[in-house]
Amino acid sequence: MKAAATVFVRGLLLEAEIGVNADEQGRPQPLVVDIEAELGGEPWRGFSETVDYERLAEHARAIAAAGHIGLVETFAWRVAQACLAERHVRRVTVRVEKPKALAPAMAGVVIVADLM
Repeated sequence: MKAAATVFVRGLLLEAEIGVNADEQGRPQPLVVDIEAELGGEPWRGFSETVDYERLAEHARAIAAAGHIGLVETFAWRVAQACLAERHVRRVTVRVEKPKALAPAMAGVVIVADLM
């Protein structure tokens, strides 16, 4: 039998300097980040056999704090790369929404990446 587990963080609210438009320069904007990390291996009996969801959130926080990023796609890709570097993570889905980009609608991106 083959099994999979997904560790997730949903609705992580961050402030980041992001955007390519002139009015987006030099000011933080809210982002809502969801991360889903699919784990390899099983049966996940101990903490050392999984990934800490706080570590996933910390990757997103650190990238948001690192300075201006032009595209939300770039931000999501960097978060995905950082999460894939975690032991046991085989595939990651990162969803980033910019609540003020098309208010009252939501705009954003979803990146899916794996180790293959």
